[in-house]
Amino acid sequence: MNQDNSSEYRFNLTVTDIKQYVYCPRIIYYTYVLPVNKKPTFKMEHGKDRHLEIDRLEKRRKLVSYGFEEGERIFHLPVYSERLGLSGLIDMVIEFKKGNLKEYYPVEFKNTVHQIQQNHKYQLVAYAMLLEEHYNKPVRRGFIYTIPNKDIQVVTITDSMRIYVKKVISAIYNMIKREKFPEARSVRRCWDCEYKNYCKDVR
Repeated sequence: MNQDNSSEYRFNLTVTDIKQYVYCPRIIYYTYVLPVNKKPTFKMEHGKDRHLEIDRLEKRRKLVSYGFEEGERIFHLPVYSERLGLSGLIDMVIEFKKGNLKEYYPVEFKNTVHQIQQNHKYQLVAYAMLLEEHYNKPVRRGFIYTIPNKDIQVVTITDSMRIYVKKVISAIYNMIKREKFPEARSVRRCWDCEYKNYCKDVR
């Protein structure tokens, strides 16, 4: 991946762009290079409703399920990094305090019964990186909460994962700059993609 400096561009990417690129680069192409009308899938619409429901329930749930005896929840925290050229809205942040110690952990809610995929993990890593800048504190862990089965997966945030996110950011800007149509990541992922009607080579 070409590591062009994103500061030369006049727009910022979102953390969702990171997730989408890791899932399939063509989603980014159809978003920025050749914008097309997309039809929201049932899964996308249903997911919005489930997110609202989980917000309501989380306010009453104890943090012990995340491994904390005490702490505060911050919902829908906007975060931004000019250095990375990246912005996002974190579903939930756990603020843990003990004496002079203060730590922050991003939490992403996913409306899926399937195994958490790489694009979900790197979305969480990108949020962790933005959270580090927002509070000027290292973020070493995050959580992915799968709504249907109420499962919580702990994700360790490593330096190699941070490096990969930076490479993805550079690759996205590079693709947009060159207006190069990318290869599909995996044809198996196309069946429920909102852009599948525009990819003539994967039908």
